[in-house]
Amino acid sequence: MLLKLSLTLLFLACLFLVGICFENDKKTIKRKVQEEEMKITQPDKRLTAIAKGREIINWSRGDRPRNDMGCTSFGGICQSNIYICQGRYLKDKCRGEKSCQCCTPAAAWSALCAGSHHNRVRACDSFGCGGFNSRSDDRIHKGIDIVCGDYGIVNAPFSGNLGGPVGRAVGDSVQYDGVKLFNKVHCVKIFNIRPYVYFGSVVQGEAMGYLLPLQEHFSGITSHLELQMCDGSDPSPFI
Repeated sequence: MLLKLSLTLLFLACLFLVGICFENDKKTIKRKVQEEEMKITQPDKRLTAIAKGREIINWSRGDRPRNDMGCTSFGGICQSNIYICQGRYLKDKCRGEKSCQCCTPAAAWSALCAGSHHNRVRACDSFGCGGFNSRSDDRIHKGIDIVCGDYGIVNAPFSGNLGGPVGRAVGDSVQYDGVKLFNKVHCVKIFNIRPYVYFGSVVQGEAMGYLLPLQEHFSGITSHLELQMCDGSDPSPFI
């Protein structure tokens, strides 16, 4: 009788332990399921913080845009700069690698000097030459001189906005005799001009001002205005 009672108690104890283990297994499985659901619905905070940190670092370093809207909004095409572009390449307008740049549409500018049907580059005279990269007094000319008569009306070569007066080095001083004109595609500085206004919008062919006289100071020089691209590139393809 005692043996039978002992076996019964032992059997009940085993059942109790099995029940506890089974309950623990259920809790463990439930907890793992909840953890997996949390991973799906709420990404790990540490990884999220790392991702956000990388994003901040990338943007602070001036990484590429997230899309190509900065190029396509004015009709440009994002492509590798190893290909020929009929217009000109603009940087930092396209996503992807730095070699992927915005090829702008080819659009010739109108004549700057009123009364002229085309932009005529100043030839060489006793004071120098007007071509891009021409040399004069050990100085490389980083612009193009467009022939225009003294006090001649100067028209906007393209539609855009005036960005205020600009200066250039003349001897040991800076001479503020220019104005900046820019839009989404082009940015130029036009020198030896007296603008009617320094700020505001202009349309292509609109009178911007008049040419300052050169003959009064440099007798025999070919009167001209000087045209420079803001980035120092050659404006020849557009004039």
